[in-house]
Amino acid sequence: MLVTYLEAVEWLFSQSRAGAPRGLSRIRELLERLGHPEAGFSAVHVIGTNGKGSVVAYLEAAFKASGEGYGATTSPHLLDFRERIRTHLGPIPEAEVLRFVEWARGQSFREPVAFFDLTTALAFQHFAQQGVGLAAVEAGVGGALDATNVLPGVRATVLTNIGEDHLETLGGTLEGVARDKAGAIRAGVPVVTGAEGVGLEVIRAIAAERAAPLYVLSEGSPLFELPARPSLRGRFQEQNARLAAAVLRLLGYSDSVIATGLSTAQHPGRMQQLTYQGLPVVLDGAHNPPAARALVEEFEGFHLVFGAFPRKDYRSILHTLLPKARSVRFTYAAKGALRAEELLQAYPAPYFEDPLEALQDAAQIARQDGWPVLVTGSLYLVGEMLRLLQGRVTTDLPATEPV
Repeated sequence: MLVTYLEAVEWLFSQSRAGAPRGLSRIRELLERLGHPEAGFSAVHVIGTNGKGSVVAYLEAAFKASGEGYGATTSPHLLDFRERIRTHLGPIPEAEVLRFVEWARGQSFREPVAFFDLTTALAFQHFAQQGVGLAAVEAGVGGALDATNVLPGVRATVLTNIGEDHLETLGGTLEGVARDKAGAIRAGVPVVTGAEGVGLEVIRAIAAERAAPLYVLSEGSPLFELPARPSLRGRFQEQNARLAAAVLRLLGYSDSVIATGLSTAQHPGRMQQLTYQGLPVVLDGAHNPPAARALVEEFEGFHLVFGAFPRKDYRSILHTLLPKARSVRFTYAAKGALRAEELLQAYPAPYFEDPLEALQDAAQIARQDGWPVLVTGSLYLVGEMLRLLQGRVTTDLPATEPV
């Protein structure tokens, strides 16, 4: 029997589908045994390679401004598992996580259920119990076979963009990625997208097949107008904000509510600016080539602290970041991440097992030339750095508060 919340979270992370193929049978069995909580609320389904969490943050802030009972899911978390599941009443209580895990441990499922299946089921159960009317739900990997793609009450689908991430899982090509993600488009349900090129071609075709109204990002369209300046930093955030504004208008929200949502959204770990020992530090979870390309455009130069995972295209990410890096340090992002041997094959640079030591070393150089320190390569690295920095920095974003 589990006795603490942390033990419950550890058990969740230990669960996998044991090599079984991707699919919806596991989440469907979970939800059936829970009495189908997914039928108790409506949702905006947010899918895409990058920007999903930011779009959810804008939607969540607008839902809050409207005064309605809302829910939101994002992943991964930075400091606390409860960041992943939020409602108008705050993050999911520890006691509810523990109760769910105790229930799940007592079940005998037909197939091994994985972490994301369990987390999704927990979120949907929590939303139903808390009287959520509308939830912004972020997909995990892909779309058609993602555990979130069982929602019966989707009122709008957001396909942020299509880029190079999870290629080995989603078909090996951009077209394959697009087909998997666009597979979650529902018949007759409006789709808002910022996709371009082959990704957009695939989305257009599937939306037409399913008679789903398609709205493609256009700065000149009133649907995508920004009634307020987005609160989240980075030029790439303008696209995310425009997608959120369009969805909110399609759902009938006023420009006043939309403006409040755009101007008050919070999403730690994405272009998050801190002050460490009087020096500017930026934390960003860019973990694929498209995110790295967008990130590097925000800087003229920086001192890089980088950590990543072997399943990511870290060589391409580094190739994008290095031209503006005034110095480079590698570090261990989190359990399972790349260590010195692999990273040093990509680029010769000092390696630090402790992320804080890497930051401290970069700060010594930054103090001499004034360039900011950029910590990136993985959201798990960002979360670990925030944990290590608690009490040591000043920040204009509440890093310890889920949004």
